[in-house]
Amino acid sequence: MSVSAIEHLQLQANGIELHLACEGEGPLVVMCHGYPGLWYSWRHQLPALAAAGYRAVAIDMRGYGRSSRPLSSDAYTLDKISADVLAVFDHFGEERAVLIGHDFGANLAWHMGVHYPQRLRGIAPLCVPYDMPLAGGSDVLPSQMFAAIAENHFFHMHYYQAVGVAEASYIGREREFLSKLFWALSADGELLSWENHPSEGTHYIDVLQTPESGPPWPWLSTEDMDYYLNEYLCAGLQLAFIGGINSYRAMDRNWQMFRDSAHADVQVPALFVGGAEDPVVKLGSEQDFVTMQERVKDLRGMELLPGAGHFIQQEQPAALNRLLLEFVQGLQL
Repeated sequence: MSVSAIEHLQLQANGIELHLACEGEGPLVVMCHGYPGLWYSWRHQLPALAAAGYRAVAIDMRGYGRSSRPLSSDAYTLDKISADVLAVFDHFGEERAVLIGHDFGANLAWHMGVHYPQRLRGIAPLCVPYDMPLAGGSDVLPSQMFAAIAENHFFHMHYYQAVGVAEASYIGREREFLSKLFWALSADGELLSWENHPSEGTHYIDVLQTPESGPPWPWLSTEDMDYYLNEYLCAGLQLAFIGGINSYRAMDRNWQMFRDSAHADVQVPALFVGGAEDPVVKLGSEQDFVTMQERVKDLRGMELLPGAGHFIQQEQPAALNRLLLEFVQGLQL
């Protein structure tokens, strides 16, 4: 796939450097990836939004790709990441913009919908329902909830709390880890088999299902995987996956910092899209969707895409692009 029309910028903000991929002119639409992800995760959405008359910007979030990778998990709290996004708005001279987020980026979009509604025209969080307990919406400290689950079997959110363990386990196995994780979270893979593994002595990479073949897969080519791997490794082995790892470790601090606004209503226009075969969605419950409908006051759509796992913007780009464009165009920017 050609990405020759995309402009790449390095933005200095909040004491770090952010890498931005930009295409098009018009009202600003900003995209924030999750883990594993990069700006490149939005490679199918950038040209679609640009062609429809928008300035589409995909960020390498702090901790990823060509952006700075702070070592401390304190640098990955939602207030700091929100400030990064607002710096992008300011760079383009926009008081308000549309924010699309996937995975940890979806958590961020919900958070900003509560705390920065005046800066948002609308939000489109993908794959993580609003106020989902495992994403920080519990009334129990997240690490305590993760530890309770891990008493019964391996649980990745508990595993990531131990500093240094995950980082060491991936060294020399980076391609294997990315391939396994992309596959396990896709519509064709299997993630929840971790229930067959004990917590003690188990590494996440060894729980993940080995793909039957590839990549290439229909939604992820060998070249795509090479790009992901090279971008994760460009800051060195110790920092390869620090962004995602630290997002898990920051969950307790996020919970403590923002308890006063826990379960707050979201007033900005919102669209939720997930994958019908997404293991992350399956970790939740029907109640998560009921809660989202109750608390998101201008929820303009709630869709689960058939044939999509967790990586909906790559697995089913045409279907997702249609929904995103309908939502953004309906905001009458």
